[in-house]
Amino acid sequence: MKVLNLGSLNIDYTYSLDHIMQAKETQAALDRKVFAGGKGLNQSIAMTRAGLEVCHAGCIGADGTLLLETLRNEGVDTSLIRQLEDRPSGHAMIQVDKMGQNAVMTYGGANFDITQEYIDEVLEQFGEGDALVLQNEISNLDYAIERAYEKKMMIILNPSPFDNMLRQYDLTKVSMFFVNEVEGKQLTTFVQPGDILIGMRQYYPDTKCVLTLGAQGAFYQDKTSSAYQPATKVRAVDATAAGDIFEGYFIAAYLQGKKPAEALKIATYAAGIAVTRKGAALSAPTMEETLAAIAK
Repeated sequence: MKVLNLGSLNIDYTYSLDHIMQAKETQAALDRKVFAGGKGLNQSIAMTRAGLEVCHAGCIGADGTLLLETLRNEGVDTSLIRQLEDRPSGHAMIQVDKMGQNAVMTYGGANFDITQEYIDEVLEQFGEGDALVLQNEISNLDYAIERAYEKKMMIILNPSPFDNMLRQYDLTKVSMFFVNEVEGKQLTTFVQPGDILIGMRQYYPDTKCVLTLGAQGAFYQDKTSSAYQPATKVRAVDATAAGDIFEGYFIAAYLQGKKPAEALKIATYAAGIAVTRKGAALSAPTMEETLAAIAK
């Protein structure tokens, strides 16, 4: 099985603040750092650190050297990434408060220059049984789902950031969802975690679902089984990319043959380590660190 992440690539501008900004408020930042990020890039690095060989596809601008170098340094295959000279890379403005919570504003940039022709070109190198990892931060997401489904690939989708266009897509073709309680509500109209899981099973009966709830832990369910993993207790410094790192580690463990309950535990501990560090993708631990934390 080969793993392709057709995913977003962002330059993250991260500002440390006393508290998340409110309307009409002016506040002096305590610090600013620049990181490579984007849900796609974060997940590719997490999957790679967890032991998978990952190929990343997507578009960056002329300012995207940091993104390429970061992926290459981590051992991610970047041969399919297209660099556009006349477009800026996607970027994010991230506020992180003193409790480690964040607020994120993204600008798609070159992530929204992914064409159907480019998707066809990328998917030529993948086929039945290979895994395609997607997020809702790129253009032509619906086309990518349709083409991958025709090729009988395993389609893994994080529908974030959720928008009304997603309601027009045939999401029953997705093999596995990763959602939090907000996206779960948007997909099912239900609020409580148990109801969200019931709704996901009702609307997407053939699709596996991972529901993340932050400090309340995470659930997995498929047609015949379910599992729950409580969150680890840590002192959070920066929650940026914690969900992406959780997803990357769960995918890696699952594709490596771990049972869902074990994959949930590995992913939860990896995300728990990540929130104790500043930054996005590079806060992901190695698999050795994660297994050592579990052993303790």
